[in-house]
Formats: sequence, C-alpha cells, structure tokens
Amino acid sequence: MPRQVFFYDQPERFVAGTVGQPGARAFYLQASARGRITSVLLEKTQVAALAERIEEVLDEALRRSGGDAAIPAAAPVDLLDTAPLDLPLEQEFRVGTMALAWDSIDSCLVVEAQAVIDDEDDEDAEAVFEDDENGPDMLRVRLTGAMARVFAKRALDLVAAGRKPCPFCNLPLDPEGHLCPRANGYRR
Repeated sequence: MPRQVFFYDQPERFVAGTVGQPGARAFYLQASARGRITSVLLEKTQVAALAERIEEVLDEALRRSGGDAAIPAAAPVDLLDTAPLDLPLEQEFRVGTMALAWDSIDSCLVVEAQAVIDDEDDEDAEAVFEDDENGPDMLRVRLTGAMARVFAKRALDLVAAGRKPCPFCNLPLDPEGHLCPRANGYRR
C-alpha cells in the first residue's frame, strides 16, 4: 500500500495532547489547518523527547545565526495554546520514529513522525522503504520558531503533569498552585 504523508506547512494548530486520566492517558500529536485534522498516537516518553529536542534544535539554530533567526528565546505567552485536542479524534497511526531539522532557508522547524514499522512480515524492512512511495505513513509539519517554542512548552507541561488538569485551561495543576490564564486570576 502506498505511503500516506500528512503534510502541514505552517498549520493553524500543532499540539501535543492527552485523552484519559493521569496514569492511563493516551498521548497524541495533532496538526490542523483549513478544516483538516491529523492525529497520531505516541508514547509519553516520545512526547518528552520531541519537546526537549525541539528546544535544543531551536537554541542551536538561534546560536548559529548569532541571534538573527526568527526564533524567540521562550514561548510567546500570547501564542500559548491550552485548548483540548480537536474533535473528532481519529488516530491515523502510532508513531515509531521521529525526526527534526531546522530549515535555515525558510526559517522553520520541520517535524516528521513516521508510523511504527511492523517488520515481522519482512526481515529486511529497511530495503523495502528505500523507495519513499512504499515507506511508512508520515506526519510532516513545518513550524515557525514561535510555534515550535509554544508546542515544546505545552508538550513539556503535559509530560510533567501526571496531575489533574485545570478545569478552565486544561494546563496541569502545579502542586504549589496554578494561576489560570483563562479564569481571570483563578488560583487553585
């Protein structure tokens, strides 16, 4: 079967989100633009690794540019996306491998998430996927530096929080308190 590539160039939204209660949550990456939504399932550790690596790649790109790249040093607060995952939540595939690259020509981060390869049926799975047409399904997203910082912040917050989410903004509640951005100073 030919591979499906779900491509988003500067999507309206790219987030990590969860479904379920802490301890039994399913983690998703979700991209959406112009009424189209793509959701892929992945492990909590994959979300953490992706977010941490995004931060590293952005920091390195900023350093190499001498501070000239259009990459904020921190996630812009006005762009933070705390909304739940978009519905309907239909999983396209389970993520196996991920890749990141900074495109210095277009000043954007490229995130690729490929489907798990079931190589039980094929002992030489790598040879089969030399031809991109027959490779695993893939989600490819191109993000501005600001969008990438925002994604990483939300993803790291989700991973750090096996805690109950705020009923107003869905951000994890900190043990030391939580100032909700959506509830006009509501403190929990």
